[in-house]
This record gives sequence, structure tokens and C-alpha cells, in this order.
Amino acid sequence: MHEMSLCEGIRRVVEKAAAAPDISRVTRVRLTVGRFAGVEKPALHFAWDVVMRGSKAEGATLEIIDLPGRALCYDCMREVEIENRLDPCPDCGGGKLLPQGGDELQIKDMEVI
Repeated sequence: MHEMSLCEGIRRVVEKAAAAPDISRVTRVRLTVGRFAGVEKPALHFAWDVVMRGSKAEGATLEIIDLPGRALCYDCMREVEIENRLDPCPDCGGGKLLPQGGDELQIKDMEVI
């Protein structure tokens, strides 16, 4: 379950960002997760609760913003959204696609008090 190690990395970033003495608690963290990031969201939520114990983010809400898979079609030269990496172009049916996005995993922002 690599979601546990993902949450450990997120915890390090959150703790560093919330290290200021005027920040007592992190109440929400929003992540952007691409369709092809290989993240199991239920496992990420479970790992979140476990990994954040004892940190300023303990009890914080984890909000996940889904990002679509995107690719550049060399047949029609359009950037298109795709459901799966090996899908054909939804516009022209072409099969020459170069992935352009969908593998992201980033902290978008966080709320603190």
C-alpha cells in the first residue's frame, strides 16, 4: 500500500508549512490527483487518518480534487481528455496519443488556524 508512504511525504510537507508558531492546527488539506496517478482514494483516506496522528494535521479533512487524463493526439493535433492511457482519441479515433497530464499528485492548499 504505497498510499501510506504518500501520506508520510505529505505529512512532511504539511508540517514544514505549518511550522510557524502562530499556526496551531491544520484543518483541511486539498490534493489534486490525476486519473493516472495510481492512487487508491479509499486507501489514501485511511492512511491519512493513521499518518496524521500526533501532527498539527491530526483530525484535518483530506479533500481530493480529481484531474482528468489528458493527451495530445498526433493525428488531429488536439489535446483531449482520455479515460485510460491506451484509449484512442475521442475526437478522431486516432491511436497516436502522447500523455500530457493525469499523473499529478500535488498539495493544492491547506487551511490552518
